[in-house]
Amino acid sequence: MLPSLLDGNATLHHLGLAVASISAIAEEFALSMSASWNGEIIHDPVQRVRVAFLNPIDTRNPVFELVEPASDSSPLGSFLTKRVGLHHACYEVDHLELTLRNARALRMIIVAEPAPAVAFDGRRIAWVCSKSFLLLEFLERRQP
Repeated sequence: MLPSLLDGNATLHHLGLAVASISAIAEEFALSMSASWNGEIIHDPVQRVRVAFLNPIDTRNPVFELVEPASDSSPLGSFLTKRVGLHHACYEVDHLELTLRNARALRMIIVAEPAPAVAFDGRRIAWVCSKSFLLLEFLERRQP
């Protein structure tokens, strides 16, 4: 029997949307999604992107992450040549290595091994692509 990808404590953390320019659309997007934006854009040199988070006014709704390429060499640039929109779903998990082992057992592709992320105060993230090309980000939950 194949393992489940996510452990029982995995929770949807955010939905990532690829955009050409955060500053050009963030305010209007936040209004249309009943969310708020604090104006902050975070540069992550490891991921080669800039990100901004739109927090829902009603906390039952998801957080949106707007992601733009930080340079011409950003891997997000090639994604944007094909489409703008949903880029990834991010789940916060208790055990990042277990989640990656489960992904490998399900024959998913590990796109990026665990690395600290600036946008999450150094917590590690990893990237996985499903057989149907859904890009998943896994964020390691802070341990108490």
